[in-house]
Amino acid sequence: MEQIILILMLFIAINCAFKLSLWKWWQTGIYGLITAVFTILAYPYAILQSKTQIADYLQNTEALQNMAVIITLESAVCFGFCVTYLRGLYGRKNPWWAVLLWWYPSMLFFPVVFYCLTESIFTFVGIPFTTTAYIVAAATLVAVPGMAQLVKYLVPEKDLRLEIHFLVSLFVCILGLLTTVNGKTVYAAVDEPVNWDAVTLALSLFAGLFIVGFAWNRIKYPLIQKLAKKKNKQTTNQ
Repeated sequence: MEQIILILMLFIAINCAFKLSLWKWWQTGIYGLITAVFTILAYPYAILQSKTQIADYLQNTEALQNMAVIITLESAVCFGFCVTYLRGLYGRKNPWWAVLLWWYPSMLFFPVVFYCLTESIFTFVGIPFTTTAYIVAAATLVAVPGMAQLVKYLVPEKDLRLEIHFLVSLFVCILGLLTTVNGKTVYAAVDEPVNWDAVTLALSLFAGLFIVGFAWNRIKYPLIQKLAKKKNKQTTNQ
């Protein structure tokens, strides 16, 4: 379970980097400064943690379920941002709340920074806590805009970065749901015979709707082209 949590935090950081790559350099610098200040302010709480407390938290199914809800909500925000940003690329007008999605970086990145701070305190035992906190804060101050610029360099196309951001958000959402299992069966499977009538009905509905949609698309676009030609003729005649 601990390995899954580490993979989850890694992809949260990657997802945040892809989101910040769509920002300007000074905007990512401000976010890096905020994470650095958060690191300095959070070190008094980080020194109170212990490895046993963190291990107990990772084994607490109820706490992981609450965290999975937060991860799912943030993934939904990322999905909404990808849709609205794609609409903007194609010239469509977005609603006013799309601006909030644009300026939402990643709140899950802060727990990742806090975990890195606690692990640094556990690793560098002989160094004062304040020194470790300032070193981690300086690292985040440089790493956050650095990751965004690295993503821009590796993936220069905006639409491709947006697609990767969507896929990574989906992967983070799935990993967040997997962390709630924790070796326990939440919902037990029920032995029940296959309802072939329901399966046949579902397949028939799918096939019927697919045929209707395919036929409608074949009819729709020629009609649109004919109407466009008529309008062009009318404008030229006038």
